[in-house]
Amino acid sequence: MPADPLHRAGKPQRSTTSQPPSGSGASAIEVRRSARRRRTVSAYREGDRTVVLIPARMSEAEEQRWVTVMLDKLAAQESKRCLGDSELAERAARLSDQYFGGRARPSSVRWVTNQNTRWGSCTPAEGSIRLSHRLQGMPEYVVDYVLLHELAHLLVPGHGPRFWRLLEAYPRTERARGYLEGVVAADRLPHLSADDDE
Repeated sequence: MPADPLHRAGKPQRSTTSQPPSGSGASAIEVRRSARRRRTVSAYREGDRTVVLIPARMSEAEEQRWVTVMLDKLAAQESKRCLGDSELAERAARLSDQYFGGRARPSSVRWVTNQNTRWGSCTPAEGSIRLSHRLQGMPEYVVDYVLLHELAHLLVPGHGPRFWRLLEAYPRTERARGYLEGVVAADRLPHLSADDDE
């Protein structure tokens, strides 16, 4: 198996973190410079952060230009991938049919921007499900898990053994939970500045 390019032995990468331009959709931008990277630039979301990987030899002006280009590319990709509320409701209905025999029928399913400490929430009495906008752009199996988690609350309100037995039907439950735990853990890590690396 090839080594993880971000954790290879040798000279550490220089990493800087800054606040993004307004409207970029991320809370911080981390630029990682690598001596091994020659020409390519790439970017990805890591929780609420955007990581941009660039060659070490790039000037500050080139770095700024590429950060802007990569933020635009990520935003374009994510806007194509993001489900609207109606698609989210359709997806919830399909998941309920597949894993719960159609027994969990929410009255509404929608994205919300006011949930920064929870991935989703459910009000069983109303039959409403809300998913955090922070899930947008995450892998489909993760969004499906959170949807199923909230759908299960329509059938079992608490987090007791009956609740977890329902979620055992979804084969990617543990993987999705691990992914979300990793996002939370990454958000708690200290972010390096350029001064820390020199």
